[in-house]
Amino acid sequence: MGDDRTSIDWAEARATNRDNWEDRVPLHEQAYGIAGFDDPEYVSSVVQTDLAALAPFLPQGTVAGLDVCHLQCHIGTDTLSLIRAGARVTGVDFSTGALASAAALAKRLGLDATWIETDVLDARAAVTGDFDLVYTSIGTINWFPDLNRWAAQIAGLLRAGSTFYIRDGHPVLYALDENADGLKLRYPYFSTGQAQVWDEKSTYAGDGTVAHSRTYQWSHPLSDIMNALIGAGLQILRLDEATTLPWKFSPRMVQVPGGFAWPESERDLSPCTYTIVARKPWEVR
Repeated sequence: MGDDRTSIDWAEARATNRDNWEDRVPLHEQAYGIAGFDDPEYVSSVVQTDLAALAPFLPQGTVAGLDVCHLQCHIGTDTLSLIRAGARVTGVDFSTGALASAAALAKRLGLDATWIETDVLDARAAVTGDFDLVYTSIGTINWFPDLNRWAAQIAGLLRAGSTFYIRDGHPVLYALDENADGLKLRYPYFSTGQAQVWDEKSTYAGDGTVAHSRTYQWSHPLSDIMNALIGAGLQILRLDEATTLPWKFSPRMVQVPGGFAWPESERDLSPCTYTIVARKPWEVR
């Protein structure tokens, strides 16, 4: 359940995680509400939330006309939503099956995207060109042990003066016992250098199970996330924390507008997500 920790070679951990994510593709094709995209105006709820948060930091408050790199795009539902908002988008993921699913959906909808299969930690070398916005959301950086390398890829992909955006599960949330009767700390908040070992046949979406159930994930406190971005030369423009989440982290969570949250009596006790907006300065000193 994540209580076990291990020191593991990154290549081995990545391969194990990739097998798990390949298994998720057909499950998520069923669970992500892809039929909704048949409506030409449809945009995913994740992107609706993120565009509202991004608007004050974008030219004319929109991604329309911008070159966007979507890191960890999975099966492309949010990538294609960004295209529907007017962006030119490159989707990056390490799963062959996920990118094939994304490309098939894009073709069916008549939307044009570029798909790059690579590990995000190697994104700068794999992706051609640079971007007005690098975007990642949600459930992302717990899969990486090295945030400094992650942040360096982002800085390398951005044009000077351009924007990075991330919304993700809050490190405090990931430290909580999802099955406890109340809010109880169970997992590390701070980085330990070791991976947490998870063995779960289900995923966060849908009712099916995966054949490759083991994954390796890493805890990162908010300070490490912020300092990695600062260390890569980015300027932090805004940090927000919120009490709702796009998926049901715990059986005790209740459905609310915009997703799921802890019961009302506990809602102000713990954050569920954080959002960071950062910018690559025109001149890095």
